[in-house]
Amino acid sequence: MDIFANLAHGFAVALSPINLLMCLIGALVGTLVGVLPGIGTIATVAMLLPITFGLPPVGALIMLAGIYYGAQYGGSTTSILVNIPGEATSVVTAIDGHQMAKQGRAGPALAIAAIGSFFAGCVATVLIAVLGAPLTKLALAFGPAEYFSLMVLGLIFAVVLAKGSVLKAIAMIVFGLLLSMVGSDIETGASRMAFNIPELADGLGFATVAMGVFGFAEIIRNLDAGAEMNRDLVQQKITGLMPTKKDLIDSTPPILRGTVLGSILGILPGGGAVIASFAAYTLEKKLAKDPKRFGRGAIEGVAAPESANNAAAQTSFIPLLTLGIPPNAVMALMVGAMTIHGIVPGPQVMQKQPDLVWGMIASMWIGNLMLIIINLPLVGIWVRLLRVPYRLMFPSIVIFCAIGIYSVNNAPVDVILAGVFGLVGYWLIKHDFEPAPLLLGMVLGPLMEENLRRALLISRGDWSVFLTRPLSAVLLAISFGLLLLTVLPALRAKRDEVFTESEN
Repeated sequence: MDIFANLAHGFAVALSPINLLMCLIGALVGTLVGVLPGIGTIATVAMLLPITFGLPPVGALIMLAGIYYGAQYGGSTTSILVNIPGEATSVVTAIDGHQMAKQGRAGPALAIAAIGSFFAGCVATVLIAVLGAPLTKLALAFGPAEYFSLMVLGLIFAVVLAKGSVLKAIAMIVFGLLLSMVGSDIETGASRMAFNIPELADGLGFATVAMGVFGFAEIIRNLDAGAEMNRDLVQQKITGLMPTKKDLIDSTPPILRGTVLGSILGILPGGGAVIASFAAYTLEKKLAKDPKRFGRGAIEGVAAPESANNAAAQTSFIPLLTLGIPPNAVMALMVGAMTIHGIVPGPQVMQKQPDLVWGMIASMWIGNLMLIIINLPLVGIWVRLLRVPYRLMFPSIVIFCAIGIYSVNNAPVDVILAGVFGLVGYWLIKHDFEPAPLLLGMVLGPLMEENLRRALLISRGDWSVFLTRPLSAVLLAISFGLLLLTVLPALRAKRDEVFTESEN
């Protein structure tokens, strides 16, 4: 009964005019970001962080959440029409979606993507409401030692799920932790790693680093790659949006399976939505009577990944709202937004800020309804946007970024720092370093340090407190086991490589 009372309260908050407007803006911007390849959700949320300073906390977070799950809808449009994923989560959709478009079935492909996303989003919203309160009760058993161990586990998950080199992922986390320590000591107030530069006395702004590493770096990378595309299909009018009865029958089981798989994978720390879309596509191919149809325009290859990525995008809010742990880079930015508004992420949020939590959960259902309206009848508008050349779009994005960063503290040095981090981010991308673990390290750094100090203060400097408390010991054991499972195959591969070279 509590859930229904809480949801009723949430809808009362979400249906206020300002929050409805924020939800609509989030859904529209999210779709736009998904449609336009090369900008990305992380970069956009980073760009919009400065704007949220002047907004009420609930409205600001409803808008940012709308951008995140809205981009999952929009990403399918570009994947299907121009074979360029607007989002990393839509990479798999492009395989069969674009083939359907080539066969003149772009309408049904777009419709099934939107229907699958809507259904998955609604199920995930219910799941957040159901799991929220029990997980919060569990989290209230956590002390400083348990929190520190949980954050270690979060960082280890970022290493495990990072693409490429394990060593590079660990290096990015350490770099993020170091960046979080710039400024003043949280207890003594003594300056550290500020190098007597007055502008660094208060530390590096989270929005500044995020904007640089994701916003500016993404723009440089896209200009470098020459982000133009094949526009033949975009020039045509999209007709026949409604899927046939056979399309709906073929799509229903993949949508259901994708929703379940995405909901589970979204809760796990790491790139939930991306992994979910790949896993759902692989599962459908394995279950198919004729796997050869995949890659040639199978509607199941659109329905499953689109349902999975939307479900995962929304269930990734569960660890954020209940434990205060961001499971991916976008959620790390959401923690940044909460901190900007003076909200301490963690299990207390559900008790102290019910308007925020339940208003946000209810807004997701409203946002999903808005998105199906935005994405199907207005598909013509998004198609027209795809005709705008990229060289005209990027200068306006750069100006928008610079204004956003300057508006936070009215400090020109912030814009310069964002530019510097843009170059750093571009260098990292070019050398196969994944920037997302850096962001997680920077977000969790201050919280880890605070809980580490509190745990040691309570235990009078006894380090064994992390191993003598059962929950903390279990979390650290899982972290160590995961790291070992990740590092050993990498070491074995390296050793085999050395032996092969010495034999030659």
